[in-house]
Amino acid sequence: MVTEGQSPIISANLSMKLNHFQDADLFYERVKDYLGQHTARHCMLLRACYALLHNPQPRDRPPYLAIVEANSTILAVAIWISPRYLMLSQVQDWAALDLIAQDLSDRQEPLRGVSSLPEIATAFAQRWQALTQQTYQLSLKLWANQLVQVQPISSAKGFLRLAGEGDRPLLNSWLKAFDIEALGQIESNIEASVDRALIQKTLYLWQDGVAVSMAGGRKSLPNGGWISPVYTPPEYRRKGYASSCVATLTQQLLDQGCDYCMLFTDQANPTSNHIYQAIGYQPICDWYDYSFH
Repeated sequence: MVTEGQSPIISANLSMKLNHFQDADLFYERVKDYLGQHTARHCMLLRACYALLHNPQPRDRPPYLAIVEANSTILAVAIWISPRYLMLSQVQDWAALDLIAQDLSDRQEPLRGVSSLPEIATAFAQRWQALTQQTYQLSLKLWANQLVQVQPISSAKGFLRLAGEGDRPLLNSWLKAFDIEALGQIESNIEASVDRALIQKTLYLWQDGVAVSMAGGRKSLPNGGWISPVYTPPEYRRKGYASSCVATLTQQLLDQGCDYCMLFTDQANPTSNHIYQAIGYQPICDWYDYSFH
């Protein structure tokens, strides 16, 4: 479906066109089979679709939802929910990236970066620089990890509980600390994130007398769960709290009907990767974030 009033962008391949969607339901109906062929590689995009469908939020800028097609065959899918990075699917024709980059450049969209499989993220960043003269920098090298069965681990003292209204000051503080530690800066409206998490019941705490670790978890994929964020203050680390928190929450999601759970980890953090692999999470693919400057 081409957005009302929009004309397809034609490349040298006259059958290739870029189509925009305003309706998230129509967009998902068109892309779900393509993205579902490689669920792990497309989990970021599937999660974004799930959020748009099940937890729509008022936004200053409408989401950018686009596909590049040729003869009704999808060649690439693009999702951009400002202020996050542009997310790109696997690409069947590199010229599709040219169409997406040109379209966003023509719209003068303030892209902060791109997030995708390594070769696709790199190729788009190069095209974006050529069009806009913005430089790019590799900001995160991640692994997409998948789990289908929780492995037994030694349980730390304490228990998992759902975060409540009384935890709001703690959640605000820990989410800010998580952003700074993982991303180098506070990336989002923390207070609004806490509001949503409390309403949607998606943040959990490991309690050992006091709250000692935090994990977010929910069904965020067609048949799967999503674990994020995970944070333990420095004074409570190396006690097994994060492992027990994530393992218990993951099992809870599986018990609620999820076939698998996904979790992203920073390749530069061997400690967290060891923890999650011991629980049963295994790297499925690399995922790169490039920031634009």
